[in-house]
Amino acid sequence: MSLQSYQTAQRTTESPRDTEYRLFALVTRDLMAAGAKETIDPDFYKSVDWNRRLWLTLQSDLSADDNQLPDDLKAKLISLAIWVDRHSSKVLRSEAEVGPLIKVNRTIMEGLAGTS
Repeated sequence: MSLQSYQTAQRTTESPRDTEYRLFALVTRDLMAAGAKETIDPDFYKSVDWNRRLWLTLQSDLSADDNQLPDDLKAKLISLAIWVDRHSSKVLRSEAEVGPLIKVNRTIMEGLAGTS
């Protein structure tokens, strides 16, 4: 099976919630691997930036007029996205740890999975 066939099959069987979960899992795993290294390298910066871009994309989607989530939930998630952006800046300047970003992502993943 070619990669394109696999991706097509995945899109037809995966719900949007599953896709979001999978993306958070990939980004979070990448953050964990980068944060576990003893020295900060380019991969660390790429991981933090990838996480930041994920949250900026979510923030944009949450701000869209056609987003159907309840307004209260949208507001809370947008506030969280703003926090992630600010904390990411601190992490990239070596003023904060990556752990809180991982914890936030894991919490979101629990919500997407329907567990607490």
